[in-house]
Amino acid sequence: MAGMEGGGTLSEVYQSARKLLLRARDGIERLERFESSVSGTDSPELSFAVKKDISQIHSLCADMDRLWRSIPAKSQRDLWKRKVEQVAEEADSLKDSLDKYSMRNQRRMLEAKERADLLGRANGESAHVLRIFDEEAQAMQSVRNSSRMLQESFETGTAILSKYAEQRDRLKRAQRKALDVLNTVGLSNSVLRLIERRNRVDTWIKYVGMVLTVVIVYFFWKWTR
Repeated sequence: MAGMEGGGTLSEVYQSARKLLLRARDGIERLERFESSVSGTDSPELSFAVKKDISQIHSLCADMDRLWRSIPAKSQRDLWKRKVEQVAEEADSLKDSLDKYSMRNQRRMLEAKERADLLGRANGESAHVLRIFDEEAQAMQSVRNSSRMLQESFETGTAILSKYAEQRDRLKRAQRKALDVLNTVGLSNSVLRLIERRNRVDTWIKYVGMVLTVVIVYFFWKWTR
């Protein structure tokens, strides 16, 4: 009778432990389903609830261990001993599953963080490379602009020199005609020498003008670089 009364009290504790076992097992199965889903989501609240249930089961096992030892009948003691040991083993198994899940989840979170860090570094390096390309493109554009300005300056200088050459040829022809006319009308040699001296002065003026044009074009080219 004492055994039955003790067993009755023990039975209530045992039923409470079994309910907690079922709830904890269901919680772990739900966590594993979350883990195997495409998103691989986690539920910290559920993990905490399962851990709490397992801790409470271990506490109930300690109570049941004390209770079954107080049963007078040996057969009842052995029966409850096996039941309590089974509950404790199932609780240990659930705890082991929860610990493995927690380790996998921590490893998954660490890998996700590493991937995010790598992606961040890759994006940073890509931005750096793009910035270098942009600077190179700007430098090339500046070189092209300078080259175009130099080409335009060179063409302008060439045109000016060509105009001077044409004017020189026209002046020479005009001078020859004038000399012919003067010789025809019989002007004195002094007048002819005066005209030739003026011609030499004009020639020097033209040459100086051409040299100054070349110098101006050269300095403009150096400035555009």
